[in-house]
Amino acid sequence: MAASNVWEKDPDAVLDWVWDWSDWLEPGETITDSLVIVSAGITLDSDAHSATSATAWLSGGTPGTPYTATNRITTSAGRIDDRSITVRVKNR
Repeated sequence: MAASNVWEKDPDAVLDWVWDWSDWLEPGETITDSLVIVSAGITLDSDAHSATSATAWLSGGTPGTPYTATNRITTSAGRIDDRSITVRVKNR
């Protein structure tokens, strides 16, 4: 997927979005917890994380409606941060 903060998907598609935190993490620091928060109307089917990234599988949505998906991580150093994307649903 593109590195942009705006992502387009078809309402029938089930697609993954990856947040790559590797450039933000300090040397030796890892992701210890990850939470994905989505706006009402779009479905978070599943999510997972590695030491440096988080992935969310999203489905549904109404064409023409923008949604937000936020990844909140906690790191081995105790830092907490959020990154959000806008998901624009459109028939493709």
